[in-house]
Amino acid sequence: MPRPRRRGRLRNKVFAVLGVLVLLLGGLYFYADSKLNKVNALEDYEGRPAATPGQDWLLVGSDSREGLSRKDRARLHTGKASGRRTDTIMLMHISQTGGRATLVSLPRDSYVDIPAYSDGDSQIPAQKNKLNAAFAFGGPQLLARTVEQETGIRLDRYMEIGFGGFADIVDAVGGVKICLDEPIQDQKAGADLKKGCQKLDGEQALAFVRARYFDPTGDLGRVQRQRKFLRALSKEVSSPGTLLNPFAMTRIMNSGLSALIVDEGTGPISLLWFAWQMKRLSGGDGVTTTVPVSGTGMSPNAGSVVFWDREKSLAMFDALQADEQVPKSLRKKNP
Repeated sequence: MPRPRRRGRLRNKVFAVLGVLVLLLGGLYFYADSKLNKVNALEDYEGRPAATPGQDWLLVGSDSREGLSRKDRARLHTGKASGRRTDTIMLMHISQTGGRATLVSLPRDSYVDIPAYSDGDSQIPAQKNKLNAAFAFGGPQLLARTVEQETGIRLDRYMEIGFGGFADIVDAVGGVKICLDEPIQDQKAGADLKKGCQKLDGEQALAFVRARYFDPTGDLGRVQRQRKFLRALSKEVSSPGTLLNPFAMTRIMNSGLSALIVDEGTGPISLLWFAWQMKRLSGGDGVTTTVPVSGTGMSPNAGSVVFWDREKSLAMFDALQADEQVPKSLRKKNP
């Protein structure tokens, strides 16, 4: 007769352990969610593209200097500009069949149609301008709407990170290894990097992803380096040495979550799914590319701009809308 009693005690212990785990995981979830900064970035409007298969993220690296001291601005070479602009704009499509991801850089100097918007006092008519001007004029909402109208893709998620947050995340993982075929010297970005493989700290990494004046291809070369660094950062974060180190993971969680600005529907589970897809991309399982461009030029109101190849870019976005793989003929070779 004692066996059933022992089984009962064992079952009770198992349930107790499971209960504690549920409470711990639930507490961790709510803690992580409370650290996120959320904004109503994805608003509905008349003529918004219909939902399509898969999940589409708009990834934004802003030049917001909010929270940076004068010393931090000097160290990170951010300058004194006020307001918010964006140096990095990427569209990430995660397929619903197998979860294969496609990461597309949208150069910030892309010459696009910015929809009409209100500046609080008056209604500003639609205009042609650089893509990053949409962010400067109307923040995440206008940038998201502009990307949706240009691509025909309805966005499901929005994620943004500023200068200081980016550097903090890199430092939290202990730096990121990058291999360079040539040295990079860009005084405006604060980049002074040697040829060869090296580990970049937060300050150096920020200079690397911002540098463009040394490069004759300008913004087009920069977006390639940005994707290269994003893959390297994802590889570092997902390495066993990081994942199995509770102190490193705590640093990453504390610095990373508080540095992010996400749409109201994005939570810790969505971010874990995103991180998994970035890990797969860093391992070569997926596609990273730039929207097809036809060339560069000058605009009277916007200065130096990048023109999309309309036929090829529409073909690329049509493939993503249909949750299909982007044809190899439309992909730009990665560095």
